[in-house]
Amino acid sequence: MAGRPSPQSPPDAASRALAWEGCLNVRDLGGHPTEDGGTTAYGAVVRADSVRRLSAAGWEALVSYGVERIVDLRFRDELEADPPAEVPVEVVHVPVLPDPVSPDWPEISRLADAAPDEASATATVYLEFLRRYRAGFGAAVSAVATAPPRAVVVHCMVGKDRTGLVAALLLRLAGVPVEHVAADYALSAANLAAISEPWVEEAQDEAERRRRRRMIATPERAMVTVLEELGRAGGEEEYLRGAGVPAAHLAAVRARLRA
Repeated sequence: MAGRPSPQSPPDAASRALAWEGCLNVRDLGGHPTEDGGTTAYGAVVRADSVRRLSAAGWEALVSYGVERIVDLRFRDELEADPPAEVPVEVVHVPVLPDPVSPDWPEISRLADAAPDEASATATVYLEFLRRYRAGFGAAVSAVATAPPRAVVVHCMVGKDRTGLVAALLLRLAGVPVEHVAADYALSAANLAAISEPWVEEAQDEAERRRRRRMIATPERAMVTVLEELGRAGGEEEYLRGAGVPAAHLAAVRARLRA
């Protein structure tokens, strides 16, 4: 299919990056090695920043890539601020996290602020997300599992945190080693630098700049910590079963990514 790398493409970041005009952080989850000697399939799942930013050419590239479902992880209020428009692909809205008015957010922020470094803070926040909002992450994985047979796009606003966690769960279900999942996660910082670095510099003082630097960071060690913690608790499959994901959906994700 036009724009899709061949299944023989090397498993590096360059082969997985997708240039969809209007977005900065788009890549295929294909080309990753698996623990049993296989490789994840190209054209099955794509992670992205908000596809609502795509230009007409960007939408054309998305459709040409074979995308049949978009799983939108954004907050409800993000969606309300950006009302749905006519798009040529099915969109399923799965807000994995509560809206910013939730009383949970100040507590999560305090936990992050108490962490000794960026990686620890990020891991702390992500583990809180997974613990508190398990059903939402399960619903996102099920939305991928039940999609039509061609490509699925998973996105939030910048494609880093919510999308990063969902992508990590999907890749681990497919058997991708933790270090490869973490390396894929870490790519987002460089991809988003054009918008994140000016945002940091706009902060009113150094304390706020430090906070923003922590928020834009994607340290590999943070994702390794999260996945190792999930492993100690029974693994991603056990986590998702507890989130209400049926065994058939778990199998469907594996089949999609390993086809």
